[in-house]
Amino acid sequence: MIVAMEHFDNLPTPCLLLDRAVLESNCRLMAERMTKLGVRLRPHMKTAKSADVARLATTGHFGGITVSTLREGHYFAERGFTDILYAVGFVPSKIGEAAALQEMGAEITLLTDSMKAAAETAIRAAALGHKFPMMIEIDTGDGRCGLDPVSEAGEIVNLGRVIHKSAALELRGVLTHAGQSYHGASQEAIKAIAEEERAGIVAAADLLRGAGLPCPVVSAGSTPTARYAENLDGVTEMRPGVYMFGDVDQALIGSCTFDHIAVTVLASVIGHNRRTRRIVTDAGGLALSKDIGPAEFGPDTGYGTVVGEGGKPRADRLYVAAVSQEHGQLALPGGTEPPWEEFPVGGRVRIFPNHVCMTAAAHNSYRVIGKAGEIAQEWDRVNGW
Repeated sequence: MIVAMEHFDNLPTPCLLLDRAVLESNCRLMAERMTKLGVRLRPHMKTAKSADVARLATTGHFGGITVSTLREGHYFAERGFTDILYAVGFVPSKIGEAAALQEMGAEITLLTDSMKAAAETAIRAAALGHKFPMMIEIDTGDGRCGLDPVSEAGEIVNLGRVIHKSAALELRGVLTHAGQSYHGASQEAIKAIAEEERAGIVAAADLLRGAGLPCPVVSAGSTPTARYAENLDGVTEMRPGVYMFGDVDQALIGSCTFDHIAVTVLASVIGHNRRTRRIVTDAGGLALSKDIGPAEFGPDTGYGTVVGEGGKPRADRLYVAAVSQEHGQLALPGGTEPPWEEFPVGGRVRIFPNHVCMTAAAHNSYRVIGKAGEIAQEWDRVNGW
């Protein structure tokens, strides 16, 4: 959407802007794609952390969501979401928080790749008189967490048996996240990773079923693999998250275009440093994050890209070259003279975030851009743990 900057004159800076029309389009396109591929969409809310966004993301699907913290789970349960997958390896000491979610009327599914954690969780859940669905985390190439479906096949089956035999746990299935997809150098590379993810998680499900164990849910997903998967046979649900908002990193790997980036940071110009040829703003490392992931795919990406005409990067590629806690420094590639007159002190500038999950985490709400380009609403979000 082309938005007139005068709509933002009275907003505090730095703040998050959310273009509702772009968000709705992103949600609709992903929902349609998952339906076409024959899987359920369980959107990961770790990026948006907002009930208003979640209601749009679950439209047309079964209503289940994914969260990355129990605080998120509590927030969403309070707002009527009852099917919640906590997609981080479960720490048994958090059982009281999980039980509190159940007592609010939500089903909270837990995740583990640890025999010890599963056994201890079962003991603690039984002591509280609760029973939890639990999934086994599988590593399909990311190398972060999870059991390998080839080299650790026996461990997967043994863990499945421990969960299944517990009166306080229910074996719900297997889960994976192909985090390596965020480093895909091309669409073909991401397609290959999507197939690696699919084949690995289906192999893990087959291990459990071959041992006579239940595996009703086969859960996979990242935004890049959800975007480029050609075949999801054997997968029952996908859990993309950043697709709702998009960011510079996703645009550079081809998961979206800059037209699909729904969230930007609004900043004020606070100074001109003519010695260093830098325009200084009040959006620094806290407001933008210090994530430099896009540098893997393109030069002069720094800590964010300045929004130009038509909601695209400026033709001169003005970007955030440096940040400190509350200062951002805008520069042109090569350090040439920036367009001072376009960015007077006191003026406003919008910035595409490099990694929107990290950027949004520093803010408490979204200023929502309406159909006429005006600030129509303010939506809350939950932060912390």
